[in-house]
Amino acid sequence: MEARRSVAAAAATVMALLVLFPEALRAERFVVGDAARWTWGYNYTDWVIKKGPFFLNDSLVFMYDPPNATVHAHSVYMMRNAADYQSCNLKAAKLVANTTQGATSGYEFVFKKRKTHYFVCGERGGIHCTMGQMKFIVKPKPSVCRDD
Repeated sequence: MEARRSVAAAAATVMALLVLFPEALRAERFVVGDAARWTWGYNYTDWVIKKGPFFLNDSLVFMYDPPNATVHAHSVYMMRNAADYQSCNLKAAKLVANTTQGATSGYEFVFKKRKTHYFVCGERGGIHCTMGQMKFIVKPKPSVCRDD
């Protein structure tokens, strides 16, 4: 009898969570650049257009190999505003994933705020951002806007 009550209580809790937080179940996970991953010369603006829209609680996974004799280093920075993003000015940027965090399963960034996110690679003094097209912008929509 006690076991049945425990199972019923657990089921009721799960159902309540599903009703209160349905957006968590519908969140999607995107590998940035798909098979190309996070790399020099890929057009991430086009990728965002093809994959979007993005929503709160969705996540972006940045996958890249750690630097070695044949692989250049990559990283992920969050720019503070559009002007810094356009100019690839890293002075006030925030490092969110260093040169090794993209290895294996990658670095996962979850959209928790409904604001514009400016992502860039900050390596080689910003050359990856300015010349390598390693930059893109995402402004996630509220999860309730996602089509079922």
